[in-house]
Amino acid sequence: MDWKKYIKKYQSYLRIERGLSKNTLENYSYDIERLCLFLNQNEIEISPIAIKEETLQQFIYSVSKEVNPRSQARIISGLKSFFDYLIFEDLRVDNPLELIDSPKTGRKLPDTLTVEEIDTLIEAINLNSNEGERNRAMLETLYGCGLRVSELITLKNSDLFFEEGFIKITGKGNKQRFVPISEITQNYIQMYRETSRNHVTIQKGFEDTLFLNRRGRQLTRAMIFTIIKNLAVVVNLNKTISPHTFRHSFATHLLENGADLRSIQLMLGHESITTTEIYVHLDRRFLKEVMNTYHPRK
Repeated sequence: MDWKKYIKKYQSYLRIERGLSKNTLENYSYDIERLCLFLNQNEIEISPIAIKEETLQQFIYSVSKEVNPRSQARIISGLKSFFDYLIFEDLRVDNPLELIDSPKTGRKLPDTLTVEEIDTLIEAINLNSNEGERNRAMLETLYGCGLRVSELITLKNSDLFFEEGFIKITGKGNKQRFVPISEITQNYIQMYRETSRNHVTIQKGFEDTLFLNRRGRQLTRAMIFTIIKNLAVVVNLNKTISPHTFRHSFATHLLENGADLRSIQLMLGHESITTTEIYVHLDRRFLKEVMNTYHPRK
């Protein structure tokens, strides 16, 4: 009952008022659509304006049988946001999930790679292939600048300020930041631009896109995942890795070598320092060295 209408308005709100990306919009919408499916399957006819806590508790109970606590917590958070929007629009006076607690999930520490493992992965790239120079430049940029995969595939030639030693990144919520880029990474990008990229027939609308697929269009997130997973197989790396693993490794290696959390936060584009603080938990040896170096009672 009217769910599609309210979901569409909610999506417009998230896109226009909060500036969220397409991927984030899809994630938020998926949680609400999952609730709609539950209502249909159980022949419960009720609008988002009238739905009560009891019905939502039934939905969450059914979900808990299918997903882990972390996914369950994400669903609850997404639905709370939707009902908060309805309150904001004066369509409801209460949030029916207000008294429903999310399951305790703990804090998952991200996987990381050693410098040697990153070198091994990049060295395994076949530079004789048409995409070799591009793939090396992409992985060097992921690791060298700590980018999200969405930031990598949308990077523009006009975002490169090599003389100043920075690149301009458009992150979550279309927020922009400048990230330092080393001469090594600059060189790999230049090699790619001057060799394989020059031989691609670029499609209209993608002239400024830095990393292109063989058809001259922007790469997909899935393609970056595939490239990295295939390299992991080639080098027999017994770790589950993704593009985000390079970002985590970037932050961890900076911290291990003495960088401060505030600087890492700015480079990663984290809105809150608490998000960046997860990296402190990755290396207890590093914490011990900090204590022994800086505490007056060492």
